[in-house]
Amino acid sequence: MSKKTTHFVCQNCGAVYPRWVGQCTACGEWNTIQEEALQTTDSPTATGGQNGRLIQFSDLRGAPEILFRLKSNISELDRVCGGGLVPGSVILVGGDPGIGKSTLLLQAVATLSKGVNKEGKPIQCAYISGEESIDQVRLRAMRLGLADTPVELASETHIRDIIATLDVNDAPDIVVIDSIQTMYNDAVESAPGTVGQVRACGHELIRLAKKRGFVLFLVGHVTKEGTLAGPRVLEHMVDTVLYFEGDRGHHFRILRSVKNRFGATDEIGVFEMTDKGLSEVPN
Repeated sequence: MSKKTTHFVCQNCGAVYPRWVGQCTACGEWNTIQEEALQTTDSPTATGGQNGRLIQFSDLRGAPEILFRLKSNISELDRVCGGGLVPGSVILVGGDPGIGKSTLLLQAVATLSKGVNKEGKPIQCAYISGEESIDQVRLRAMRLGLADTPVELASETHIRDIIATLDVNDAPDIVVIDSIQTMYNDAVESAPGTVGQVRACGHELIRLAKKRGFVLFLVGHVTKEGTLAGPRVLEHMVDTVLYFEGDRGHHFRILRSVKNRFGATDEIGVFEMTDKGLSEVPN
């Protein structure tokens, strides 16, 4: 039987304390410690019980599987991702507010929805927004000239409802969560955007993406220092971390990869912000 306890977690770095303190000794930030509920379960497996199954080991020999990649037809994005999007991969996209993250991903799913997947079927794309209503996303799509593309839209923040919708045999091929800081898991007694919520929601979504084999885009907020907000463990959990950088007062944007399990991290993509959205700058 589970019992509830509380602990104190730094919302900047994720460090855990048994009691409240004013300054986090791990990252040095002040007034970032918040109380969160913790679920603890007394079970034999939690302390090394004998209820687990035996795992099978393999050697290092053998031909590796050739990765199938979905092409977004946005060459700058495909190149930064290593040549395309690998099914079952999780991509975290961070950037300043208003820099164009939502615009880039909406354009990407719109072009992807016109292609076919590995089985030769039309690519299904789902865009789930926790920050904007469906009408707001539709207005952006109309401005970008993408209103006629077969992208499925939803406005939802409850992670349990999202998981129930996506955990089906005919799950979409591409899923965008905008943003991970707005998602809410009722099993975690803390506000959306806190370390506990981001970690729990991210884990559930990543687990489902690996299970169903769809490409998952997670939009992440950044702090005033320019780093991704929330626990650093989220960056370790995902396969690719992209930063969308630039000055909102200028036209050019740079998409930079800082982590990529399926490609190099020395590539950048350059875009120009226009009244019709983001356009590629090949030179």
